[in-house]
Amino acid sequence: MSTTQSERLRELLEPLVSSQDLDLEEIEVASVGRKRVLRVVVDSEDGVDLDKVADVSRALSAKLDETDAMGEGEYTLEVGSPGAERPLREQRHYARAVGRLARIQLAEGGELVARVTAVDDQGVDLQVPGVKGRKPTARRLAFGDIAKARVEVEFSRKDDSGTKSMKEEEEA
Repeated sequence: MSTTQSERLRELLEPLVSSQDLDLEEIEVASVGRKRVLRVVVDSEDGVDLDKVADVSRALSAKLDETDAMGEGEYTLEVGSPGAERPLREQRHYARAVGRLARIQLAEGGELVARVTAVDDQGVDLQVPGVKGRKPTARRLAFGDIAKARVEVEFSRKDDSGTKSMKEEEEA
């Protein structure tokens, strides 16, 4: 997909996504056989439920049908959320990940798995788990020190006392 098409699609779709109180996170056009697929990833502070995805999908489909942004050929529109192991690219992504575990590739090399504890305009505060009985340590990273980051899925998170978190108790 050319940068021009990507920019045009973003300019066309972002106002519709924003009007639904969502953020447009990603746009991708891929070829699948003879067909093309337009994948649109949306998110919000509170996450995205299926009803919201359906609403924005209908709005985007109607807008795309009005224009030639996707050209003449057939295409399939797929609208979804970033998923459980979402990439962290912007400050708002890190803010949404506060309290979550993240796998971070450092710009200087190396990798770190730590819990996001706070975020501001300059960077992110982390709690690095202790190893072999040691206590966790605090670490601060500027956004420029991070090459790549992604939320890690935790299936049985325990708080520091070894008991289930409040969220786990609510879900139980």
